[in-house]
Amino acid sequence: MRRSAGRSELRIALLLAAIGCAGAALAAGEAKLSEPKTFRDWMAACDNVKGCTALSLPPEAADSIAYLRLERPAGPDAAPRLILRLQRDGKTAPKAVQLKLDGAPFPAGGRTLPVTADDDAATLTFSAQDTAALIEAARKATKLSVTAPEVTATVSLAGSVASLLWIDEQQGRLGTPSALIRKGTTGSAPATPDLPLVAATPVPPMLDMKLGKAQAAKLRAELKKRKPDACEDDAAEADEAWALGGKRMLVALACSRGAYNVGSSFFVMPENEPAKAKPIRLPDSDGDDGNELTNASFDPRTGHLSFFAKGRGIGDCGVSGDYAWTGAGFVRMELSMMGECRGIPSEDWFTLYRSRRQ
Repeated sequence: MRRSAGRSELRIALLLAAIGCAGAALAAGEAKLSEPKTFRDWMAACDNVKGCTALSLPPEAADSIAYLRLERPAGPDAAPRLILRLQRDGKTAPKAVQLKLDGAPFPAGGRTLPVTADDDAATLTFSAQDTAALIEAARKATKLSVTAPEVTATVSLAGSVASLLWIDEQQGRLGTPSALIRKGTTGSAPATPDLPLVAATPVPPMLDMKLGKAQAAKLRAELKKRKPDACEDDAAEADEAWALGGKRMLVALACSRGAYNVGSSFFVMPENEPAKAKPIRLPDSDGDDGNELTNASFDPRTGHLSFFAKGRGIGDCGVSGDYAWTGAGFVRMELSMMGECRGIPSEDWFTLYRSRRQ
């Protein structure tokens, strides 16, 4: 499958789902998150507790997608983990691969390396020794070639050293023995920050569908009076509502619909009182009130509200996240994003925010 250039598509997704709503995040009292950085053919990002990831970017059009992913938690004793992903659209993944660095066998001796295969995707997890060797070789090497039966792919190393140096800087490792690039003989990285603790609250059982639709219809009619152009009428069939307890409702009005994205605006409304409904304030959300999420779903059993804004239909770029209902409002639990449409699945996107549930 050819994958067309995705820069403009993703820029739109990011503006709508994350960057463009910085005002809403600040209004909700949320700290500003760092954005992924681009280093030629690599990108890198760190989350709110200094866990960092570096990714190579596959070519924009390729039949076999291959990329390297290095992740490293914060803390003086945290070791890097380096993996190679190989994806073949609609074809069975190989069980082993051979690698070369600028034409020279890697690791030395050119041995075949076993991979973990899952349908059309394969994962090679490098040993600590091979990880260190590949990082050192990347100072001079320009590309890593991947071969297997009926498979040939290339991973660019341009920008890899700069991305790892940036990670060292973010984690306070520069000049210490644990640095990936600029090592020293003394010192250590700071301790790992604690994850934010969130008390997620389950809500009462889901409303009967007809009752939920009726509550949503009342709010849609009220909103039509206030802001006639706020929601598209042809998206109303996707409206939903849930009981939050205390005669409060969480109402989602589907206000926009595209080929692969549905944008919904969320409100907390006293039961049967649409005139008193108020938009909820969500970091990373969109819309004038900071209450719109794309492809969102709410799970009343856990009190979690999640979203997945696709940069394009196959879902290889965009923004995803999760919020928790605390009984008083929604707070951020997770946020991930991918800034280029290059065939990278959501499980390998950059994590920008993490928390743990109480």
